[in-house]
Amino acid sequence: MQKAVFLDRDGTINKDVGDFCSLDKLFFIDRSIDALKILQEHNYLLIIITNQTGINKKIFSEEEFLNFNQQYLNILKSYGIDIKEVFYCPHLKEENCICRKPKTYFIDVAKEKYNIDLNNSYTIGDHPHDVEMGKNANTKTIYLLSGHGQKHLNELNTKPDFIAKNLYGAVVWIINNTK
Repeated sequence: MQKAVFLDRDGTINKDVGDFCSLDKLFFIDRSIDALKILQEHNYLLIIITNQTGINKKIFSEEEFLNFNQQYLNILKSYGIDIKEVFYCPHLKEENCICRKPKTYFIDVAKEKYNIDLNNSYTIGDHPHDVEMGKNANTKTIYLLSGHGQKHLNELNTKPDFIAKNLYGAVVWIINNTK
């Protein structure tokens, strides 16, 4: 079985600048590229799960999102990083869909598709719903203070396994705790 890291995108890998779909607003958080490389070197599948309400808010189209997503993956690939898949929910919270975080739908799909051992996998993000999703799926969870993490810290109803300053800090903790 494979081990994986389920990553939020905005506020975790790149800066969260609101609903965006253009390279001119893409800024990677310090050392996030290094962190992804380290995870990959330790044989973790890298999977992004992101809520992208900008689609249903009509800020950008699904086609624009998919084009941007391909550019995003190409940039990461230029650094030697292979994101196995990006799962995204376009729905608004009020739509109560099956795929919006904190629901585990995308983790469940990835588990079956890639034969993932959830007990040896991690979910990392800067929002309480990332921690809830990871706990509900039986992964270990890391809450980040980057992005909106500091702002939502007092909203954590589910205790993460670790709280880190940023993705790099989370990865250092993972590697130190899996030796």
